[in-house]
Amino acid sequence: MTRLRLPFAATALLGTTLLLSGCDTTPRERQEIVREEARKLDTLADRTADKLRVAGRRAARYDSVSRARNRQPLDNATTATFTKQLLGTYADIETLTPTTIEPAYVQLLRQTRAQRKQWSQRDWDYATSIYKRLNERLKAIRLDVKGRDEIHIRALQAEFTTHETSRDVKDLGQAVKD
Repeated sequence: MTRLRLPFAATALLGTTLLLSGCDTTPRERQEIVREEARKLDTLADRTADKLRVAGRRAARYDSVSRARNRQPLDNATTATFTKQLLGTYADIETLTPTTIEPAYVQLLRQTRAQRKQWSQRDWDYATSIYKRLNERLKAIRLDVKGRDEIHIRALQAEFTTHETSRDVKDLGQAVKD
């Protein structure tokens, strides 16, 4: 005979069922009640396992699609358009100075906040590329950036990363549901 290992809540449920029916039933009837409850728990466990397998497959498919998309190079013309759209007058990233780098991040986040809800994952790829280029420029001039500007930039970087991660989590959740 196979012994079932039941979690505490299931054991408590079975125990409660036995206590409630223990006075009015025979041992054989109680044994059948336990078997029936165990079958219900097995069915529930099987359904849950099936749902987890499906969700795992969907998550793997989402990951595979994301990796394939990330392997595709970004189009230079689209990158230039996105850079102009997101950074406006600060679009020439290589010429940003210690005094103009912080306003460039502010502009990037202003546009990100305004447009992020309608962006596709590919749009996020372009925005992230621009964000990384800004970060590289910051590294190059960081020693000349005022402390208060750098602190503000760090906060804006955290916000950008939060928006991007939030979108990834939302898309992954949607992929697992579908």
